[in-house]
Order: sequence, then C-alpha cells, then structure tokens
Amino acid sequence: MSDLDFQALRDLRASNPGAVATALKNRQRRELLGADGKLMIVAADHPARASLGIGSEAMAMANREDLLERLATALSNPGVDGVLATPDIIDDLALLGLLDNKIVVGSMNRGGLRGAAFEMDDRFGSYSMESIGEAGLDFAKTLTRINFQDAGTAETLMATANAVNDAVAAGIPIMLEPFISEWVEGSISNVLTPEAVIQSIAIVSALGGSSAYTWLKIPYVADMARVMESTTLPTLILGGDRAGDMESLYTEWASALTLPGVRGLVVGRSLLYPASSNTGDAIQRAVDIVHGG
Repeated sequence: MSDLDFQALRDLRASNPGAVATALKNRQRRELLGADGKLMIVAADHPARASLGIGSEAMAMANREDLLERLATALSNPGVDGVLATPDIIDDLALLGLLDNKIVVGSMNRGGLRGAAFEMDDRFGSYSMESIGEAGLDFAKTLTRINFQDAGTAETLMATANAVNDAVAAGIPIMLEPFISEWVEGSISNVLTPEAVIQSIAIVSALGGSSAYTWLKIPYVADMARVMESTTLPTLILGGDRAGDMESLYTEWASALTLPGVRGLVVGRSLLYPASSNTGDAIQRAVDIVHGG
C-alpha cells in the first residue's frame, strides 16, 4: 500500500505553485560521486517524448500515480544515487519529499516526439541549463540522435553544442546520449553496432567549446571493450526496453562495469516495470551490480 498522498500533491500544485521551488531549494544535496566512484541512476524521461510503451504494452507508463510509486520504491533504496526526468516528474518527486541526498538529472530536449515527422529535429523544449541551475539540480542530460539522411539532425547538434557550453559556464556536468539513427519504414531506428556507437561518441564528444563537464550515456553493444577504448569521458550505460529479458541485461551491465571509464548505469523502464519480478527486487539487482552486493 502506497504512503504517497496524491490528493495532497494535487491540492498543493493547485493552491501553491511556489511550493515546487521551495521544495527543490530545501532538499538535502550530496556530492556527485560516492566513495566507490559509481552511479546508479533511475530514468523516467520517456513519457515526455510520447514514449509510454514497454514491450507490447503501449500505455504502460501512462498512469502517473503508478509511475511515481515505482520511482518512490526505487529512490527508497540507498544504493540508488539519483533520478533522471523532466520537470513535471522532478517537481512531483520534490513535492513528495523523495529527492533528499539524491542526484537529480534534468532532461533537456524532448521535442523529437516518437513517431513524429519532425522526430529528428529534437528541440530543447524541457529544462535549459539556466532552469537546471535555478532549480539546484545536479546534472543535465541530452538525447543526441544523429541521422545522416535527415536535416533535422543539424539543429539537434547545434542545440547540444550550446547546452554543453552553457553547462561549462554553469559548472554543471552534462550527460550526452548519442545514437546513429536511421529512418526505417517511417520510424526511427537506432543503429546498435560497435562501429555506429563509436562514431556517435566521436561526434558528440567534440560538441561545445570544452569537454570538461561532458559525460556519456551509451547502450551496451557487442565488443563493448572496443567501444570504451574510443573515449576517456566518464560513461554511464543505459538500460533500454527489454523488461522481458532481464537476466541478459544484468549480465551485460555487470560486464560493462568492469571496463575502464564506465561509471555506472542509467536505467528506466526495464527496472521500473520488470516483467519477471517486482520493481524493488529489480532495482536491488542493479544496485548490487553497480555498488557491489
């Protein structure tokens, strides 16, 4: 049974909008990296890109109360270092008092809606570096999909470069999530070969006037050791949507964490909505992989 008071949350949002800024300002903060230098981040920025599905369930993430309860379960685990989300979810979590001593990552570009004709023109319509700084968040994140056949990529690359420059000016780390992407029968498909991931890393690592605050968020692919040889930037491994094949994911993540430069995981749907276990158990497995256990 959930202890979260969603009626109070709704009432507070309606009667006192300033409570959001107050909650964010008053939350207890922590250093970015703990003693082991690793991070376990739970991701929940998918809904804002019209990506609500998990496997065959097209609207799995549509129920906001259910999503917040799953995030509360994840954040209650001391081995979960933080959360990655858009402002609507971050604000809910702040008002619910769930962000103390957690790393909060603001997702910036949510304009490239899933299935849209303009999907590759992934404009920055969510957090800006200015609003991330004002809210006292700890980290920024961008999705940078690169499609050599789509002119919308140019706008996304420039927006990402500007975000990197703004992050350097603010002294806030920024996590770049690059993919080489293609149009396949009217839909965007990410190319998950080692060569494509290495190419995407090479492109985004040079964006902006300094890489001092740049981190990478990349998928686990074949020949991951060779992929990690392509960068010296701190790197986090993303989870993807394979909730029905958790054991292979755990094995891949454990393998990745042994590689130089890999600093942890950023995982959302596969842990929040696991097919073969409950959220708490799935989260604990991932925590054990990242932090030992």
